[in-house]
Amino acid sequence: MNLTALKYRQFQIYLAGKTFALNSLWMLRMTFGWVAWDITGSASFVGVIAFLFFAPTLFVGPLFGVLIDRVRVQYAAVLTQSLLLFLTIVLYLTYSTGHLNPSVLIGLATFSGLITSAHNPIRMSLAPRLVDTVAIGSVINIVAISFNLARLTGPALGGWIISGWGIATCLIVQTLGYIPFIISLAMLRPRESKAKDGISEPFLSALATGVRYTIADPVIRRAMMITAIVAFVVRGSLEIMPVVADGIFERGAVGLGVLTSVAGLGALMAGLARAISPGQTSEKLPRAPLIISVAGLVLIPVYGHSETWELTIALVCWLGFTATTTAIAMQTTVQIGLSDELRGRVMSLWTMTSMGMAAVGVFVLGVMTDQIGFALTLTVSGCLGLFLLALVIRKEW
Repeated sequence: MNLTALKYRQFQIYLAGKTFALNSLWMLRMTFGWVAWDITGSASFVGVIAFLFFAPTLFVGPLFGVLIDRVRVQYAAVLTQSLLLFLTIVLYLTYSTGHLNPSVLIGLATFSGLITSAHNPIRMSLAPRLVDTVAIGSVINIVAISFNLARLTGPALGGWIISGWGIATCLIVQTLGYIPFIISLAMLRPRESKAKDGISEPFLSALATGVRYTIADPVIRRAMMITAIVAFVVRGSLEIMPVVADGIFERGAVGLGVLTSVAGLGALMAGLARAISPGQTSEKLPRAPLIISVAGLVLIPVYGHSETWELTIALVCWLGFTATTTAIAMQTTVQIGLSDELRGRVMSLWTMTSMGMAAVGVFVLGVMTDQIGFALTLTVSGCLGLFLLALVIRKEW
């Protein structure tokens, strides 16, 4: 297993603190989805909330990427984590005082999306700067494992707390989780960019430089397209799990926690599989993740038509594995050849693609589910995604 990054003290501190914050983040996402479904019973509204959680990345994510290339990335990380802590406190106060209604939830989800859209290029720029460039691939794999381990434990813990003690208690636990990460961030000394291009170049021109670089590189361009397709169909279908857990199987918050955790288990397995596989050292698109992406899209219609809880659990686990395998492989492909001076801008575009298309996907799939049903929605989206993916990867075979 490629654990080279763990030899670096700075990365050890970062990872230890991030473990707490990631569990809080996944509990927060699960809480948003559950509250949206609980107060409305609408698949469309669940889709809207999930869309708002990710949508700002589509519109302002690249702008944050330019900013990250101009500021001290460590300070920016402390700011975004502090804002997430503040958001969780506000969510707790509005819920505990009885003021949490659909309009307030929309506002808080939008604010959360803005913070997340800023933090994503920060985390993708910060972690690689804590190690030497030869260990960047190891950083991506280990962070992915940590992220998806929290995806397994966070929602399960959140569903258990909500079921036993209520949403307010769950939000208090989430709030406490951000504090260790903020402390650990203050202890870091990341490698700062030596070039001044991102600072001296006009803001919009710097943004355009990142866009041109991304478009001009054929491998990065295809990696972005593959990321978009899988995010729209696979991650989009996973983000409307409140509809599956309670609307179809009537399993409540515990059922949602189980499905979210099972998706996290699949994602964790993907991270471990990538970690023990031969390290990716070139920018060429890896073949095995492409095969897994195809298999995931093939099973999307099966997921839509599943009538048993056990089969649904198995399919959600595989879809979590598919989404994460694709994301890690495509992110690694993009990251390997990047210089620190362009990392914030290019990775913000990758994040915009990954999270933004997931946001569009969950919104579209949520609306379609209310109109034509869950099964037909996933049948259409799975077949369309498979067709588009085949067009993109046909040159790789």
